[in-house]
Amino acid sequence: MKTFCGRANPTTGALDWVEESEEYDYHQEIARSSYADMLHDGDRSTLFLVSDILSLEQLSLSLSLSVFQNQKYYKGIRAAVVRVKDRGEKAIVLDIGTGTGLLSMMALTAGADFCYAIEVFKPMAEAAKNIVEKNGFSDRMKIINKHSTEVTVGPDGDMQTRANILITELFDTELIGEGALPSYEHAHKHLEGCEAVPHRATVYSQLVESELLWSWGQLQPVEVDGALLAVPPAVRHCAGAHSVCDIQLSQVPPQHFTPLGPLCTMFSVDFSKPVSSVPQSHTSRFPAQASGKAQVVLSWWDIDMDPQGSIVCTMAPSWTYPQPKDAPWRDHWMQSVYFLPTERSVVEGEELSLTVSHDDYSLWYGLQTDSPQEGEQEAPLCRPCCTCHAHLVWNRPRFGELNDQRRTEHYVSALRSVLDADSVCLGISDGSLLPVFAHMLGAKKVFGLESSRMSKRVIEQVLEANSMKGGVELLETRADQLSSNDLGGLQISVLLGEPYFSTSLLPWHSLFFWYCRTVLAKLLRPGATILPRSATLHAAAVEFKDLWRIRAPCGTCEGFDVSAMDHMVQRSLDFRESREAEPHPLWEYPCRALSPPTVVMTFDFTQCVPQEPINAQGSFPFVRSGCCHGVALWMEYQLSDEVTVSTGLSGAVGEQGACEWSRHRKQGVYFFPSPQQTAVDSGGSVSYSFTFEPSSGDIKMEFNRSSD
Repeated sequence: MKTFCGRANPTTGALDWVEESEEYDYHQEIARSSYADMLHDGDRSTLFLVSDILSLEQLSLSLSLSVFQNQKYYKGIRAAVVRVKDRGEKAIVLDIGTGTGLLSMMALTAGADFCYAIEVFKPMAEAAKNIVEKNGFSDRMKIINKHSTEVTVGPDGDMQTRANILITELFDTELIGEGALPSYEHAHKHLEGCEAVPHRATVYSQLVESELLWSWGQLQPVEVDGALLAVPPAVRHCAGAHSVCDIQLSQVPPQHFTPLGPLCTMFSVDFSKPVSSVPQSHTSRFPAQASGKAQVVLSWWDIDMDPQGSIVCTMAPSWTYPQPKDAPWRDHWMQSVYFLPTERSVVEGEELSLTVSHDDYSLWYGLQTDSPQEGEQEAPLCRPCCTCHAHLVWNRPRFGELNDQRRTEHYVSALRSVLDADSVCLGISDGSLLPVFAHMLGAKKVFGLESSRMSKRVIEQVLEANSMKGGVELLETRADQLSSNDLGGLQISVLLGEPYFSTSLLPWHSLFFWYCRTVLAKLLRPGATILPRSATLHAAAVEFKDLWRIRAPCGTCEGFDVSAMDHMVQRSLDFRESREAEPHPLWEYPCRALSPPTVVMTFDFTQCVPQEPINAQGSFPFVRSGCCHGVALWMEYQLSDEVTVSTGLSGAVGEQGACEWSRHRKQGVYFFPSPQQTAVDSGGSVSYSFTFEPSSGDIKMEFNRSSD
């Protein structure tokens, strides 16, 4: 059965109706979240690929799309079964979020008597039933296709008897963000003498000063030609967004932050005992280790698989290890950054109280002194929320981009070269300060198109805070709906954009600026300046240190028949994923360039979008030896003869191929179906073919590697 799905096209701005099968959504969800990085996690790597203890060796864990069969999970399960058996009890397992049922089958292989495996996602539950049946576990295992909180116990219930072993993987980077607390709370009502795997989790935090990280949470004053653009009071005093900032903290080196306190154990959750989802607060008190600005809290967690804490899996960043190279890499669980509601100066030796509060899904932090200032209260149990709207309009990379003074100087320099006292400007970008800059540089009249009322309100606050309310006229309308009357009969002499649009995912989605420029052609003066004047799409063949893991196969199935899962994955992928680029913030994922950065397409904004497709073919050679995992893609914008802004590489490629990527935008990554070794003396290269389809705004791409 086919259905039509309406989707806003991020490049053209049009609403496209796309025909998809009724199974499309979950197929794409599975394909996009293959969890291969979990399976390649050295710290949590699968037992069956390295051990011959069981008959399950060489199990294809690339097909396990839910829970993770690894050394530490298996050791914890086996130990829990032994403890229950030693008490003379039958081992009855409750597996919440079973996925393919593999953890339950492991438990049965380890000696459990019966398993109740809960899976709310219907296609996965059906696959699990097939897998369990084919592997001969149907008589000792029941798949329950419900949410865990809907499961009933009793003669006529989903579970005929209570379980005494609980196996789960309900965690995210923030630990509790996937509803672990209410799920455990409900599960304990159906358990007897529970042995939980994992047994407990512990959350750690450290108070730091970091101008880099703080720039992602609060707008800073911006210097424009010697004048300072002030931050609106509502923005400056806003507590900010309540959502966690999860990043690869290993890629934020210690020189980018100053610890103001020790690493604190904030709280632990014992999963073998009744768990409460009631909001709570926990406080750690310590003297400040250094003077500075308290701005940010770094946080991560550990899980103990057994009561003794002898089987531990830690999320600590690599720079906490004696040998950073020994740290396991994972992308499913990272580290968290929390921004304090307000920046506070602290003095070395000052007694501080760091408080973490949580509800059933999220955490937030507050800082106090032991002698509270007047009007200061304990950290509230209700989580903070944005009241200025800026934290709802701008995401954290966008805050960092707006706070990047070097980037601002590039735009100011380019604006200065094209503006004069007679300039009539129109800015096209979401929540952009460029129209404000144009006014500060002396343009006669400045208009700004805003995509939403909330975005418009944020820029209005900036104008009000700097007494510029009449200097920029903000228009809440679409480019194709703009008329000469909206502009007071004026013709635009300078059309400017960063370009930045909140709907963009891939780098070339910002070509929406080109489509806006095209529909506005009738409102432009003859010879009007377009800034940026053009864009170029760049590409480079790369070797990833770790990111390749998220798309890498893990072997073939042996021991268990998981053909139902294989069928689902193959239908999900259908080779579609290997033919499309996907967005990734490459500053978090180190890689080496194996080829020179190459311009593969150019888009001339001084002209309207063409009617016919734009084609580009060529190749770039391998100039360094390595393992080619894919191609990195990014956009660069030519603002003027002298000024170019990159959303990809932020500097020259190092001698050994080291790349420094912009932290403000995501780059595109095209993964090859399999890695390939390259050698400089082999004469190998990557050939490419690109086609830009003006009607859809899509860029179709094909790459081929040659070794000679």
